[in-house]
Amino acid sequence: MKTFEINLDSLKKETWTVQEYENVSVVVDFVQNLMNDHDFEYIKDNYGSHKYKQHNQSMEDGLTGVLRVVSNFAKRYPDYMYDVKHMYVDGPFVILHSHATNNKKYRGNPKKGLNIMDVWKVENGEIVEHWDAVQPINGFMRFLFWMIGGKFQNNNTYF
Repeated sequence: MKTFEINLDSLKKETWTVQEYENVSVVVDFVQNLMNDHDFEYIKDNYGSHKYKQHNQSMEDGLTGVLRVVSNFAKRYPDYMYDVKHMYVDGPFVILHSHATNNKKYRGNPKKGLNIMDVWKVENGEIVEHWDAVQPINGFMRFLFWMIGGKFQNNNTYF
């Protein structure tokens, strides 16, 4: 069951090439199933073979780290979801600008949740790298990120 649907058609740009659209489609499928549907088995089955290099140093490298972090967060906050506001693509790089919230009552409230910029690199239909910038918006989220952040989990740089 879909909790919140990313509407690719409404965010699609006419200037995207066929390849860029395919790259965006891969990322949207990944984010929809990971962040909104919390369908971790689907992610393992469809993306588990991807060589996923994580540039967020607070997360373990590879898909295993992302699955662990997001699944633990979703257990604590089952209504956690991404409302994708903008999509940009430049060749293999797909950028999503999203408003993430952990409570249904905060959806659409720009004073709650997280402002997130994610960048994925897609090669041959596979997600191979990920970067992000996360800005907690309200006091609770700032506190939560302060409590859980700070420990490096991989040796990749942020760049």
